[in-house]
Amino acid sequence: MTLFTSPLNSASPLRVVLLGTAARSDYLYGPIIQALPEQVQLVGVWGRTAASARRLGEGLGVPWFTDMAALISQTAPQLGVVSVAYDANGEVGLMAAEHGLHLLLETPIAHDLREADAIISAARARGLKIEVAEQFHRRPLEQIKLKLLKSGLFGRVHSSFNDFAGHGYHGVSVLRSYLGFGARPVRVTGAVRSYELAAHWSRLEDAYGGRTEVQEHGLIDFEGGQVGIFHWTSVGYDSPLRWWRSSRFLAEKGMGVTVASGLLGPGTESDERLSLLTPDGEAPAFITLERRLERNDGGALLSVVAHTPDAERPTVTWDNPFRPARKGHGVQWHDDEIAVAGCLMSLVDAVRTGGEPSYGPVQARLDQEIVLALHRSSQEGGVPVELPLNV
Repeated sequence: MTLFTSPLNSASPLRVVLLGTAARSDYLYGPIIQALPEQVQLVGVWGRTAASARRLGEGLGVPWFTDMAALISQTAPQLGVVSVAYDANGEVGLMAAEHGLHLLLETPIAHDLREADAIISAARARGLKIEVAEQFHRRPLEQIKLKLLKSGLFGRVHSSFNDFAGHGYHGVSVLRSYLGFGARPVRVTGAVRSYELAAHWSRLEDAYGGRTEVQEHGLIDFEGGQVGIFHWTSVGYDSPLRWWRSSRFLAEKGMGVTVASGLLGPGTESDERLSLLTPDGEAPAFITLERRLERNDGGALLSVVAHTPDAERPTVTWDNPFRPARKGHGVQWHDDEIAVAGCLMSLVDAVRTGGEPSYGPVQARLDQEIVLALHRSSQEGGVPVELPLNV
């Protein structure tokens, strides 16, 4: 896996349009794009209806369109960010690729693998770059763990776990990131079950009552013997009955365990336990993670520093690529905003350099394929399903 690095050239900002008027267009993508004026420039928005397109365009101060061809001819964009209703990802992503735009696509890349293949093929035929907004592994605390793994301190990772750290492809992506995105999954065994729960309050629905929980459990075998273990519950984001959130990896020379409360939100108040060995090989030696901010009392995140027990590599540092150039004069993004901005800049970097995005559509398709294989295995009585799937 290639960790995100910010482009170093001083080329003119790339022209970006928002394709879709989903909530994330307004509260997330629009503000992030406008906070990076040296890299990108928001020049227009597109929506299916005049009312939604006008509301988004006027809110962000840019022209709005309901005709994608007119949007492109009048604003001359280079990049498109697709942010539409969940079920329309594949349809609008393909439409945008066929209009010749480099794209940042929402997750999943498409619900149907054939749709994903069509998007990838359309982009390749036109020489376009595609990145997918799979931000979980780009959050600062995940990035420092990936940098520690890349350093070799932990040796080979043998197994990784998603224990409610993220649903579906998000959770699969987290566990795959620890093994390395180059590790090839070959087989998935799954169990999906529904259960009734006692009445309780749902924060997301702002309602009290009984709920039906869908649990998903999967075992992913990788080429070379590595194993991924996936667990998710459909009420994992807002139920006091299912407060646990954890991701883990077991490696040759140590292990890592993340524990947080689902009620506090991803990346909030998490307990990171990363351990190697003491010199005598008789006890765990823990790594200390330090979040360095602009000021003692707060400010923007500058870096995450890992203080290790290894004499040759006592510190490993992940620097926030969006840290303010001038103290107190920059954005103070939370971890998820930093991660989503990283997705965008991965695409910008690929377009400018001619390289590939650090995650990309093939990895996004594979994460979705594993989820579909898990469900297929469950539907077939828990028999292992071989990858790749026949679609």
